[in-house]
Amino acid sequence: MMSKICRIAIALLIVTGVIGCSWLPEVKEETTGWSAEKLYSEAHGAMVSGNYTRAVKLFDTLEGRFPYGRYAQQAILEGAYTNYRQGETAPALAACDRFIRTYPNHVNVDYAYYLKGLINFREDQGIFGYIVEQDLSERDPKMTKEAFGAFREIATRFPDSRYAADSIERMRYLTNALAGYEVHVARYYYNRGAYIAAANRAQATLTNYPKTPANEDALIVLVNSYDKLQMPQLRDDAQRILKETFPNGKNSAVRVKPWWQFWGKDALPPPSFGDTRPWWQFWPVDDAKNPWWKIW
Repeated sequence: MMSKICRIAIALLIVTGVIGCSWLPEVKEETTGWSAEKLYSEAHGAMVSGNYTRAVKLFDTLEGRFPYGRYAQQAILEGAYTNYRQGETAPALAACDRFIRTYPNHVNVDYAYYLKGLINFREDQGIFGYIVEQDLSERDPKMTKEAFGAFREIATRFPDSRYAADSIERMRYLTNALAGYEVHVARYYYNRGAYIAAANRAQATLTNYPKTPANEDALIVLVNSYDKLQMPQLRDDAQRILKETFPNGKNSAVRVKPWWQFWGKDALPPPSFGDTRPWWQFWPVDDAKNPWWKIW
């Protein structure tokens, strides 16, 4: 019985592998003899038309067959963007990291960081996250920290980048989200009677994320935790700071969502690389009229 099950499992794996790789001979046969320019043109056309599956395959073929030069560089980034639009975040992030590692001084490396930040900014929400706009402070902070790190690279290393202003705004939002996550954890401990852990987490929020909206909630958790721990002096100190810092009590103002929260992934436009050229074009406009490969 066990051997029969094993044979069936092996057969299924073989069939799955054949189906999964069925495109390889098709693409290889179709693109035999194609130049880098032809491969890029077909891949880019597929991407623009929304045929992301074909675009990814052709970009992969282009990068594998012509690993050097401008078209290969474009294949990495456009392939990353195409994977992102297709919902394949892991290969999209891997492509961004590969470009950053391979071309750290490239004129458009800021776009690689920006795309990496966008992917992590939206990652881990899932389909319902796009519908209900999940609060980032309720998420696991790993992706939030990854996004923050990518946007920080742009803000610090590329202050003149066309993505710098937006990156800084997203960093502010992500800082608030990280502070809010710490408060969520502090409340979790408090609700379960772990008052020392709650107080420590609330204190860490105030120390690591000062001047954020979450500070008020962190102080409230701190006051209540010290009260439960029968530490009146610390409780009163925290209460005094709470009243001095937030004299009007709990902020009841309606939170205005950042502009990007109204957008789902499909509505995010591909960032452009220049004011007078398409976003996918790395080289200057004059060079586009006289391609690098045209030597005559």
